[in-house]
Amino acid sequence: MLAVLAAAALAADIAIAQWVKKHGLPGELKRLVRLSETFGWGGTVALIIVTAAVLDPRGWRVIPPLAVSAFGAGGLADGIKLFVSRWPPSPANKSEHFSKTFIHAPPQGVGGYAVQSFPSSHAATAAGLAAALAMLYPRGRWLFATFAVLAGLQRIEAQAHFASDVLAGAAIGCIVAAACQRFCCRSNCAVS
Repeated sequence: MLAVLAAAALAADIAIAQWVKKHGLPGELKRLVRLSETFGWGGTVALIIVTAAVLDPRGWRVIPPLAVSAFGAGGLADGIKLFVSRWPPSPANKSEHFSKTFIHAPPQGVGGYAVQSFPSSHAATAAGLAAALAMLYPRGRWLFATFAVLAGLQRIEAQAHFASDVLAGAAIGCIVAAACQRFCCRSNCAVS
């Protein structure tokens, strides 16, 4: 469903980016959203995983599904960026069609993060972690989903990604977490 939403969001990407740039978010909501980036940042994700391993009676066995879901999703998103070049909202010409934000080959001297908007690795990591946490701790599923949504909103608010980039990243996170859950259940690694 998130992948379908990502495809649908392409048509609204430029309008959303323009609205966010012009209006932004109000005070405390902006602060909350900006702080939420940490849910998709690797260092914080590692701390959350270690915390779960210390507090959960299953101990270290919760580490593989959480780590593979979060870091695997982020890594997969980073891998896709090697093959898909897209300007982020900031430098992209927002007056043109969304297709103009995707480029076949970066201009001479431009590379790396400058053209690696699609998909959002932060959103993939946050969604992968949230989905894995929700599978391990179902009572907190809405809290984990909220953290992932806020982390995705931060990427849009910071003009680092278009909405479709974030939705595609979230789709990757959920797919990786579901695949990890299926594998872990089959091999009895941690979640049974």
